[in-house]
Amino acid sequence: MTDEQSRTPVGPLTGLQRARIDFARRDLDYARSEDLTQLPPASLILLIERLRTRLDDALAVIDELTDNPN
Repeated sequence: MTDEQSRTPVGPLTGLQRARIDFARRDLDYARSEDLTQLPPASLILLIERLRTRLDDALAVIDELTDNPN
């Protein structure tokens, strides 16, 4: 069983929520595969900003699912 298969869903996700989570996963996979020591500083800043945005969006999906008005 893969890690994704072992996750229990919190609730039904809309297509948009699934896409938002998928974008976050893809950006994280990209960041993990990059040799960060070889990236120029500007690229590192852009990567960090993209990950911050995706993390914020993933947390917003969790808030939507749990009705947390945070």
